[in-house]
Amino acid sequence: MRRFAFILLLLPMALGAQELRVLSGGAAKSLVDPLAASFRGGVVRVDYQPMGRLVKSLEEGAEVDMVIVTEETLPGLERQRRVERGAKPIARVGIGVAVNEKAPSPDISTVENFKKALLAAKSVVYIDPKVGTSGKHVAEVLQRLGIAEQVNAKAKLGQGGYIVEPVGRGEIELGIHQISEILPVKGVKLVGELPRELQKYTVYVAVPVKPSRAVLDFIDHLTGPQARERLAQAGYTAPE
Repeated sequence: MRRFAFILLLLPMALGAQELRVLSGGAAKSLVDPLAASFRGGVVRVDYQPMGRLVKSLEEGAEVDMVIVTEETLPGLERQRRVERGAKPIARVGIGVAVNEKAPSPDISTVENFKKALLAAKSVVYIDPKVGTSGKHVAEVLQRLGIAEQVNAKAKLGQGGYIVEPVGRGEIELGIHQISEILPVKGVKLVGELPRELQKYTVYVAVPVKPSRAVLDFIDHLTGPQARERLAQAGYTAPE
């Protein structure tokens, strides 16, 4: 029986199932990876990039079948005719604060306490505003709080991937990033979301580039029952 089940799992490859090439924002990784693995309508290959780099890849002619991008990025891609119609929201994620799992959690429950935590931290990491969605917002928050100069003097700007990994290794004291890119990182703990007045939720949408039955089926898979079960585990909420 086990051998038969294994053969069934390999059957799509053996039958020459379509390979789906997906370009996705990095914050969607912890949701998309298991859903790509469980999809039976083709072999899904996903390349994760920060949003700024992803857009540049499309502008340079990246050969992909679909993309997973932020809702605010979509209109520009549509104007440039980089994508086709049929976008579907798949998940919403907020920005959170992380510290080392062995460190005490700072109080970030109010705007003033969050500001104090940033000023008290010896070092901070957030993603480069030029390449990542949350980084642009964090930079704006620092300006709004009037502490951009003080914080940026001790900040490291991540260039992609799980940028809070140095927090887990004890190299940086405090990280600010999308929650879905904090939870999978070893050695860190999520302190909580940014205060409501400072929060920015990002909605990710799945969009066809080269529509096919397999592409449309995979987009449906990303919004189906299995995806909804996965949302909270991966740090997301359902898109509103």
